[in-house]
Amino acid sequence: MHDKELLLTAINAAIMAGQQICNVYNSSDFHIEMKQDNSPLTLADRLSHKTITEQLQITNLPVLSEEGKDIPFEERQKWETFWLVDPLDGTKEFIKQNGEFTVNIALIQGQYPIAGVIYVPVKKQLFFASQQLGSFKTGHIEQIVESVDLLLSNSQKLPSTFPQGGYVIVASRSHINEQTQDYIDQKAAQCDDFRIENIGSSLKFCLIAEGIAHEYPRFGPTMEWDTAAGHAIVKFTGGTVVVHPDGQELHYNKPDLHNPFFIVRSSFLMNE
Repeated sequence: MHDKELLLTAINAAIMAGQQICNVYNSSDFHIEMKQDNSPLTLADRLSHKTITEQLQITNLPVLSEEGKDIPFEERQKWETFWLVDPLDGTKEFIKQNGEFTVNIALIQGQYPIAGVIYVPVKKQLFFASQQLGSFKTGHIEQIVESVDLLLSNSQKLPSTFPQGGYVIVASRSHINEQTQDYIDQKAAQCDDFRIENIGSSLKFCLIAEGIAHEYPRFGPTMEWDTAAGHAIVKFTGGTVVVHPDGQELHYNKPDLHNPFFIVRSSFLMNE
């Protein structure tokens, strides 16, 4: 498969999964279970996972998903190119019914993302990126896409705006901790005009990619599937996703699938 075909497959898998998620979201029963780590799992997570893995099978590339994460490293380390998927990022936001949840699909090659798709089911927004094309946002889409070229003609290239109102940091709505708060407080002390935006899921990466925010520090636990798609979308705007404090680019398919602490910075900061 060519790069555009791979990207198109991921985009359509995300849209189809978004349809499944919305069906559950608009129903009266989420079928909530608690996983071993005490995080919630809903019927929407399971249906999205099934839809995405079925769609991605046609690419003949392996899939590593939050809902299918028990593949041993001995097998994974042989993968040169693979899909890294979070079928429903922001399950807590889904349960709260605030709309701040996403479908995340990334294509990883040699431990770094080369393409990424984030779909926002409630708003029908699509963010997508590849090494060849750059990063884009499509405002309202809920039907299967026929071609990437057609999609590009209806999409905005990112970044599409400039941060308004001084220095803008974006932070988690549900997972902010003391270390992250200390970093934010230090930034606030350095800036005359400072603002914080709290939002759930990989939408934080989208705000950076769009140009709405400058920085997203995350000094708490995340997993590889939480960040890979957003990483691609920020990276191909010219922004960075780096490990804190050493500054190396975040990488994937590690023996331990937990991410280290990291900071996402917009392309505006890179060009200053």
